[in-house]
Amino acid sequence: MVEKLIVKLMYDSSQPHHYLAGNFAPVIEETPPTKDLNVIGHLPDCLNGEFVRVGPNPKFAPVAGYHWFDGDGMIHGMRIKDGKATYVSRYVKTSRLKQEEYFGGAKFMKIGDLKGLFGLLMVYMQQLRAKLKILDISYGHGTGNTALIYHHGKLLALSEGDKPYVLKVLEDGDLQTVGLLDYDKRLKHSFTAHPKVDPFTGEMFTFGYLHDPPYVTYRVISKDGFMHDPIPITVPAPIMMHDFAITENYAIFMDLPLYFRPKEMVKEGKLIFSFDETKKARFGVLPRYAKDDLLIRWFELPNCFIFHNAGIADLLYLSRITEVNLAPLWYEMRFNLKTGLATQKKLSESDVDFPRVNESYTGRKQRYVYGTTLDSIVRVTGIVKFDLHAAPEVGKTKIEVGGNVQGLYDLGPGRFGSEAIFVPRVPGITKEEDDGYLIFFVHDEITGKSAIHVLDAKTMSSDPVAIVELPHRVPYGFHAFFMTEEQLQEQAKF
Repeated sequence: MVEKLIVKLMYDSSQPHHYLAGNFAPVIEETPPTKDLNVIGHLPDCLNGEFVRVGPNPKFAPVAGYHWFDGDGMIHGMRIKDGKATYVSRYVKTSRLKQEEYFGGAKFMKIGDLKGLFGLLMVYMQQLRAKLKILDISYGHGTGNTALIYHHGKLLALSEGDKPYVLKVLEDGDLQTVGLLDYDKRLKHSFTAHPKVDPFTGEMFTFGYLHDPPYVTYRVISKDGFMHDPIPITVPAPIMMHDFAITENYAIFMDLPLYFRPKEMVKEGKLIFSFDETKKARFGVLPRYAKDDLLIRWFELPNCFIFHNAGIADLLYLSRITEVNLAPLWYEMRFNLKTGLATQKKLSESDVDFPRVNESYTGRKQRYVYGTTLDSIVRVTGIVKFDLHAAPEVGKTKIEVGGNVQGLYDLGPGRFGSEAIFVPRVPGITKEEDDGYLIFFVHDEITGKSAIHVLDAKTMSSDPVAIVELPHRVPYGFHAFFMTEEQLQEQAKF
């Protein structure tokens, strides 16, 4: 009753929920394994495994505001074996989702509510529910909707405000949520949606950011799943840090001026995170096995915010935006540990994000990056292949083949896709780096149908190697992952 009164008096219900419309809208039901999908072309043997992508799919309508980041995590998966494909979709069964299922409605606060005095009152509502034991936040309150990674025999669903959720992929491709992972209670803070697994050592490197000191905490997780002691990273204020990078010897942290400022949210009617245009961007380079942050080297560059990067040797290749909600551009950043100087160079003129690489080279020098071109509402319009050994062509106003753009797969009118995952034809680094395939979801807004496309990553031919037709539409989502057949068999032992 209190919540209804607050919403009635203070929330403008005429505001449209853009991210609940069109193909951003959730699908109503989960889909059990649906076999023998129609395959146009052929699915190469190296794609034996499971392709999974997670995204927001709210089970219950919001009581007020809604942001794309708010939806319950739903995984859409395709099990591939011997040229045949099976589709499945399942919610990540988070503590948050289970509690809302019990009540039959949305009870946790949403990012879309966190603006102005109304946002503060919605924070108090959640605190009140927790104090009265209506909600239990001791087992996490995240959505598991942002990204996926595999480590130590476990597929993890991630959202940066919570701990990871362990998933299990069954032989038929079905997905089960095993539960929250706290590394034998060693993990006391939130966990980034973008940890990095070093393919040479088997270690996973991660961090979490908080609203209270220490604002950032760095962790190393051994090949056998042991989480080492936390390393506080000193930054002067609470920030949003969505991603970071590793090289063979360093971890790179991004202290960027997107600040957590609840006071300004209330006083000035702003969102709870606000971008400060007067501050510079700082990049901290820390030896990746450091026991504290005394050896971190900070580099300054012009102010910007970064969601995603592809870290390479002493460089960062990333999608850089100068203000939140503006177009991301592709940049190269260099940090010279001898001189202490940092430089940057623009590599594209158009909106580019969701960079992915051949993950056999994670933390090592790479030549190719596969990104997505975006429209004004963050729909993926195409897949672009960058050659980092080539210089960008001068005078370009849009992404076209030439210079450092080695290939472009345009999805065409009315069709929009997702992040493309590179699957090597042969695992490891003994073959050419781009010898493999790109796999990603595509939705046709004209026909209302969804599919999975497979491209030859070397040629970037406009003729897909395979198109797999799906039984129903798949909403737009966030990050994806490909589990190999070997990983599927390995996780079955845990």
